[in-house]
Amino acid sequence: MRKNIKNYAFIDSQNLNLGVRSQGWRLDFQKFRILLKDKYKVEKAFLFIGFIDKNKNLYQFLSKSGFKIIFKPTVEYKEKSNKQIKENIDAELVLHTMIQLPNFKKAIIVSGDGDFHCLIKYLKSKNKLRGILVPNKKYSSLLKEFGFYITNIGLFKNRLKRK
Repeated sequence: MRKNIKNYAFIDSQNLNLGVRSQGWRLDFQKFRILLKDKYKVEKAFLFIGFIDKNKNLYQFLSKSGFKIIFKPTVEYKEKSNKQIKENIDAELVLHTMIQLPNFKKAIIVSGDGDFHCLIKYLKSKNKLRGILVPNKKYSSLLKEFGFYITNIGLFKNRLKRK
């Protein structure tokens, strides 16, 4: 096995969290970071997440688990008299992937969001795409052309499920 493989992961935390929960289980982020390191040789895992002040303990836990956290300001809105929080991180994930491009050999994109189609297509064209981890069975049809690279996180459920 070659040493000095510098793979980076770029993780859409909301897509990951909601996708896994939609399948009826909760992700153990510490175990997920270990999987990224062991299976995909991920040296750095960038986790893109909306900043909510009351979640500071969560952010500390994620950081201690080995994630490099990139915060996005959130927007609150009401939907049917319920307060909702929007944390759209797409632009940040694309921007940081491009900033980091010279620093990694291959990228793992963790999202099933079709908004990343152009990024994934570019990474593939530069031979920089290692894989796409989709958090649920239903992901954007825009990603279907990258089927060879797609792995459903559900395949690792027994290893990654929070107890």
